Amino acid sequence: MTATATPPILRAEAIEKTYRMGGKDLRVLKGVDCEVRPGELLAILGRSGSGKSTLLHLLGGLDRPDGGRVFYDGDDVYARRGSALDRYRNHSVGFVFQFYHLLPELSALENVTVAAMLQRGVAGWLGVKKQLTERASHLLDEMGLADRMKHRPAKLSGGERQRVAIARALINQPRVLLADEPTGNLDQETGASILELFDQLHAGGQTTVMVTHDPKVADAADRVVMLAGGRLAGTAIAAENAS
Repeated sequence: MTATATPPILRAEAIEKTYRMGGKDLRVLKGVDCEVRPGELLAILGRSGSGKSTLLHLLGGLDRPDGGRVFYDGDDVYARRGSALDRYRNHSVGFVFQFYHLLPELSALENVTVAAMLQRGVAGWLGVKKQLTERASHLLDEMGLADRMKHRPAKLSGGERQRVAIARALINQPRVLLADEPTGNLDQETGASILELFDQLHAGGQTTVMVTHDPKVADAADRVVMLAGGRLAGTAIAAENAS
């Protein structure tokens, strides 16, 4: 069965979002519909300020829509409350941000394991600490950071920091990876290496949604949707994959 024939793992339905800015209402999203299928690498392409990050945050449970719904595996994400919503954010999806958001006082290895610790709490963490520390080490090794695990973020390059952030996003084995401008803070060569990493994850079956303003970055995706004027303006198969 192909990815296009399977039911969506993540679906947004008529999503609305408005922010109050300068005494005025700014409608960022105006009824967005979006589907993500298992194993798909989807790019959401749009200019800065178009609402790409807002949509990603709503898909990942970081913010609530003013209207519409988000479904994960057919279940309404925002019908969940408290710990159930926390589990979705910490386990079902993983986040990669443009500016890494690593904790400066922690080593690369500790930055990866902290996500697993937060999900389980101190008591739960103690029971799986050895196993998950080994998983974190394995992830960093796969990212090419075997000799950088004890380094704090200040001692890492931008590309290395982003690789740590990707490992952190993967530590809880999320079914969906959400990446917000993952190459936006990197030079062209380093950004290309990060895209290669996403391509490797995609080849391994990782479902990924990536937002970007750069059409060249979007070309790495199976499918591209354009966000403009608060709506998805259409879809296209990335040229590289359609050829």
